[in-house]
Amino acid sequence: MAEAGIYTTNVLVAYKIGANASAVSKAEAYTNEFIAQAEAYINVVTKKIWAIDTAAFAALDAQISKILSEAASNLAAIYVIQYDMSGFTTRIEAEDMINILWARLQQCIDVLKVQDNLNFMGV
Repeated sequence: MAEAGIYTTNVLVAYKIGANASAVSKAEAYTNEFIAQAEAYINVVTKKIWAIDTAAFAALDAQISKILSEAASNLAAIYVIQYDMSGFTTRIEAEDMINILWARLQQCIDVLKVQDNLNFMGV
């Protein structure tokens, strides 16, 4: 199966979900859908479609593409973890991971929404 995301990859999501994530929820078919949903969320909440394909994404400023990649992989990782928390040592372990990813996602969204930041990055 091919990567479905533009802003991030299945590998970047896998880095963030840890070893205990459900085998089902971390399957590529699932993560592709989670990534697509995360990217749509980012576009809507920032009120900007950042890239419509991988070529347009590659043309973005490196700072912007890294922030988009981090935001999308963080949100997709949250979806993977919350899908099935049974593999984690404790539910608190899974919830801590989700909270950390959510906090950083919100910081990324804030950076993408502030025009001064975009001007600084030359966008």
